[in-house]
Amino acid sequence: MQTIKAAVCHRFGEPLTIEEVRLRAPGTSEIEVTLDAVAICHSDISFADGAWGGSLPAVYGHEAAGHVSGLGADVPGITLGDPVVVTLIRACGQCPSCGAGRPTGCEMSHDGDHGPLSTMGGGMLHQAMACGAFAEKVVVHRSQVARIPGDMPMDAACLLACGVITGVGAVVNAAGLRAGQDVVVIGAGGVGLNAIQGARIAGARRIVAVDMVPAKLEDARAFGATDTVMASDPKPWRAAKAAMGRGADAVLVTVGAAAVYDAAPRYLAGGGKVIMVGMPPSGATAEYEPVSFAYTGQSLIGSKMGEVVISRDIPWMIDMYGQGRLKLDELISRRWSLEQINEAIADTRAGTARRNVIVFG
Repeated sequence: MQTIKAAVCHRFGEPLTIEEVRLRAPGTSEIEVTLDAVAICHSDISFADGAWGGSLPAVYGHEAAGHVSGLGADVPGITLGDPVVVTLIRACGQCPSCGAGRPTGCEMSHDGDHGPLSTMGGGMLHQAMACGAFAEKVVVHRSQVARIPGDMPMDAACLLACGVITGVGAVVNAAGLRAGQDVVVIGAGGVGLNAIQGARIAGARRIVAVDMVPAKLEDARAFGATDTVMASDPKPWRAAKAAMGRGADAVLVTVGAAAVYDAAPRYLAGGGKVIMVGMPPSGATAEYEPVSFAYTGQSLIGSKMGEVVISRDIPWMIDMYGQGRLKLDELISRRWSLEQINEAIADTRAGTARRNVIVFG
């Protein structure tokens, strides 16, 4: 058992506190990673606000990168000192979902209340999203890490753990986008920008970004959007369809707002798909007319973590980054220390940041 610093949530909606906590050694199939960087995702903020409930006290954070500093038994292919990305995708490799090649839907349970973290007094400290990465170190299952090149900047690498794979993966995996198809991305924040560059990489003909903030639409163009539409327009789907000359083959909703899901089908062409990426609070609902989907052959598709297989998808994304075809460095708005995490969260809430990154050391 060792002592580390972590940002702890004691009450939903209140600032996190920086304090010493206890981290046990890795057990069978587990890896300890000393973190170099962790990004702040809106999911962390939603959890800390109580949008989806959960146990308290808790340590959030799930978009991280660092170096392997401890190994349990049965961890093939990983050695001490390896640079890795740490994801929340915890997969057993044996359940029906894993067997079908969908590790994001793994049916292996994880009890974060009885994970590797505890308070200094030995009390329960919830390891949120099987990571608890707003901390100096983590202990995670071996399936949650992917090795990265030793010369890759850690602040860029950590973005591959969630925002990038979620956005790019939603396009190439969940939507199955083909070259020449048309895409609408609603929300040009961190995940939305990655959906936009995923559509560019996949060869989309038109990529229309929709957002409430003009500065974000400028960012969208920098990441590959061919057209932009203000979400505040009375009927933004009309402007989007005018830009494409038709409805979209895929509409990716990257914001967690039920009202946006209500409007998303209006952007579609016949046979088109709404890809559901953003996660509204529990209890929020959207309304649809089933007859419209049945008659036009349209569909609603959930996309969890971009439906990625990290051993397959992270290596090619790293290669694309090395070629200059996948933007990672440009996603970083600011770098902060762990002690500044509440300021970084406030800056993320303001809605203009691409990705804020906590750096250690």
